[in-house]
Amino acid sequence: MVRGKLVFITGGVRSGKSHFAEQYLMNERAPRNIYVASGVATDREMEQRIAHHQRDRENYPVNWITIEQPRYLEKLVPAIKATDGILWDCVTTWLANELYVSDMEKVEKRLFETIDRLLEKVKVMVVVSNEVLDEQLSSYESVLLYQQWIGRIHQKLVAKADEAYEMEYGLGHQWK
Repeated sequence: MVRGKLVFITGGVRSGKSHFAEQYLMNERAPRNIYVASGVATDREMEQRIAHHQRDRENYPVNWITIEQPRYLEKLVPAIKATDGILWDCVTTWLANELYVSDMEKVEKRLFETIDRLLEKVKVMVVVSNEVLDEQLSSYESVLLYQQWIGRIHQKLVAKADEAYEMEYGLGHQWK
């Protein structure tokens, strides 16, 4: 089987990343659309954001299968069928879930092994992440650690991606 296409989409908060990613995946016309959600409803705002995304998908002309996977992305592999389309939203939330409870060297290795395994099966995998590096590096050690890891992961994702987009004001700019 031919390797699936990897698409990376980043941008600021509320820049239109998820909507763009959903539209992109639906245009690929995969037999099944899988929405991999990394978010955990830890407060009222997050509950509202998750509900908003769910309502949006209900209004689309295709059915979505949602898989909640806040950590251990590799557990997703058995649930995925050949020619599926995957939208993973989002890397920054997943990293926050993993960062302080895991050995990040091992987590990063597992992440890219998992992406490779998924790309062996799927038609397309769209990966969404927040751009958090537009500002100065933090003086707080834990925030700096997060910035370093997300920057490293973003660079590797873009290098591996077939296409890379940055969203701003609801508009996508294709960098790759």
